[in-house]
Amino acid sequence: MATSMNYSVVARKNPSKKDEPSKYYALAQASGELDFDEMCEAITGRTTCTETDVRAALAGIIYEAKRALKAGRIVRLGDLGSLQMGLSSKGVEKAEDFTASMIKKSRVNFRPGKGLTNIVKTMAYTRVLTRSLQSPESGGSAEGGLDENPLG
Repeated sequence: MATSMNYSVVARKNPSKKDEPSKYYALAQASGELDFDEMCEAITGRTTCTETDVRAALAGIIYEAKRALKAGRIVRLGDLGSLQMGLSSKGVEKAEDFTASMIKKSRVNFRPGKGLTNIVKTMAYTRVLTRSLQSPESGGSAEGGLDENPLG
C-alpha cells in the first residue's frame, strides 16, 4: 500500500555560506495531526479496552518512560522505537580537562523502530504549494498534481 506525502519546495540559505545564493529543498507538509484524545478513541474502537483503560495505559507508558530516562536507561517501545537521553557539550583536547559545566544541554533522542521505518519504503510524493501560498478556500490543492518519486 503506497502512502503519499505532500511536500512543497522552499528556498534555504546555507548558514555557513551566507554569501552563496539560496538553493531549493523539499519540505514535508503535514496534512493534519492526531491528538491524544483522537488516538485514545481510535485505539478504543480497535480493541476491547475502554477509553479509560487506553488513557491509563498511555499515561503509564509516559510515566515509566520519564522515570527510566531520568535513571539513564534506554526505553524500548517495540516496533514504535526507542528513547534515550543525548547530550550536547563543548569539546576539549584532553579528557581530564572536561567538566560537567561544559555540557550545554540534554535532549531525548527518538530512534524509530521497524514498524515506523518500513513505511518509507512505499512512500510516494505529491508536490503542493507552500502553506503561505495556499488560498484558504482551495484547501491545500496540489500544485499541478505532480507525483514524484526520487528513486525513479
